[in-house]
Amino acid sequence: MAFEQAAASARHFDSPEMRKLVAADSQMSLLELAKLLENSSFAGIRIFDSSGKSLMEAWGMEAGSLRSTVQAHQHVFPKPGKQHYNWLTNEDEDFVQVLIPLLDSMRVTEVYFEGVYRLDVGTRYARKHQARNATLTSFVAVILILILLYPVLLGLTRRSESLSQSLLDSNLELLQSLGSAIAKRDADTDTHNYRVTLYSVRLAETMNLNRDSIESLIVGAFLHDVGKIGVPDQILLKPGRLTADEFEIMKRHVVFGGEIIQDSTWLKRARDVVLFHHEKFDGSGYPHGIYGKDIPLSARLFAVVDVFDALMSKRPYKESLLIDDALKILQDGAGGHFDPEVVGIFITVAATLYGEIGQSDRGYLQKTLKVIIKKYF
Repeated sequence: MAFEQAAASARHFDSPEMRKLVAADSQMSLLELAKLLENSSFAGIRIFDSSGKSLMEAWGMEAGSLRSTVQAHQHVFPKPGKQHYNWLTNEDEDFVQVLIPLLDSMRVTEVYFEGVYRLDVGTRYARKHQARNATLTSFVAVILILILLYPVLLGLTRRSESLSQSLLDSNLELLQSLGSAIAKRDADTDTHNYRVTLYSVRLAETMNLNRDSIESLIVGAFLHDVGKIGVPDQILLKPGRLTADEFEIMKRHVVFGGEIIQDSTWLKRARDVVLFHHEKFDGSGYPHGIYGKDIPLSARLFAVVDVFDALMSKRPYKESLLIDDALKILQDGAGGHFDPEVVGIFITVAATLYGEIGQSDRGYLQKTLKVIIKKYF
């Protein structure tokens, strides 16, 4: 409706008088154009030649910044018999910019007339009412579509969640099966894996590690010795002290472990613990001899609980230590073997953790680990 009103007003200027006015191209022509503007519904008028070059223009007294708004708008010059429209808003007023070609007797564009038509109150209301109705209609349509699609989307979401949970369960089962199989190669039971994993999580929580770090720590703790699958039995199961050459072969288990997990997107999060848990704070560890804070925090943390559990466990070749003796060894190793900050924090919770974890049977350890896995995965 607004477009039709603007076009109708513009066509009043398609007259011999307008062509004569344009042809004069003088100051008097500008005055005449201004008079025409006063008697129209336009806030501004511009005239262009057939090539699009501006010839003259006139603006009402209240045009204000409207002129700049119009000039900033790019033109599309229409073909003969066509019109071009734009909605414009300036200082909370609505306008229609209409551009029509004025044709000569041969139906060839002689000039272009541009009028900036100010919408009256009724038209503005109708436009806003129409826009509101269109918006409401679109909103209702979207709601109806969502209602129709909701069961489908819900089903897809639930299926995706179910598949994700199944994949996670499979990965966790693989983690525990693989870790337990390796642990039983050099021990009668896999409880060491459960204990060091639980110790690691409790210490990480005490140290306020973030969720992602704890998830990776759980996987790394359970798989920390996965590389021992590549160590020959005569070395891995040797009851006595290893020779220098045998120890060099034993040290390679961390590298083997890194190679085993590197091709699994899910298992390779264990990398920091698997590769670096035998590094020492003073740089005397293996396989890379890195030191201090260059050793990943999860590996520095795990090194403490791994040694603690070994000291507190009975083996065929040794008896378990008293907790005070084990903690004394950790303290003596702070700054050398271990990160002193991690040792200091662990000592404050060691007795409590040992009471909960260190003296528990396999069933309790499995149950507790399941609770932790449910919490973090």
